[in-house]
Amino acid sequence: MTSLVRHVTIDCTDAYALATFWANVLDSKVSDDDRPGDDEVLVETAGAGLLFIQVPETKTVKNRVHLDLQPQDRTRDEEIARLLGLGAALLDDRRNPDGTGWATLGDPEGNEFCVERSEAERTAAS
Repeated sequence: MTSLVRHVTIDCTDAYALATFWANVLDSKVSDDDRPGDDEVLVETAGAGLLFIQVPETKTVKNRVHLDLQPQDRTRDEEIARLLGLGAALLDDRRNPDGTGWATLGDPEGNEFCVERSEAERTAAS
C-alpha cells in the first residue's frame, strides 16, 4: 500500500463552529486538543478525519469535491430532516418517487454534500 487518506481538509471562516456542525452530523466529536478560535480543528471519524482550516476568504463557487453520506441507522429522508435541524440547507432535491436518488445539502458555510439512501433502503429495493 502506498498511501491512505488521513484527512479531508475543508477551508472555512470559523473552523471550530463548522467542525462542531460536522461532528454532530457524523455522531463524532471535535478533537480534545481543539478550542473555539483555533485556526485548525479536527473531527476524527472511522475513516479519514475531517480537518477544518480557517481561511480569510469565504466560499464563492461550487465545491469540486464533496462528501456523500449514507445513513446507518435511519432512512435517507429521516437523515435529511435531522441534518436540516442541525443547520444544513437543502440545495437540490434529486430524490425520485421510486426511492432512488439523493439530496444535496449545504453545511452552515455553504459547502455542498449529498445524502444517499441507507443500505437497508437499497437492499429493500432490490
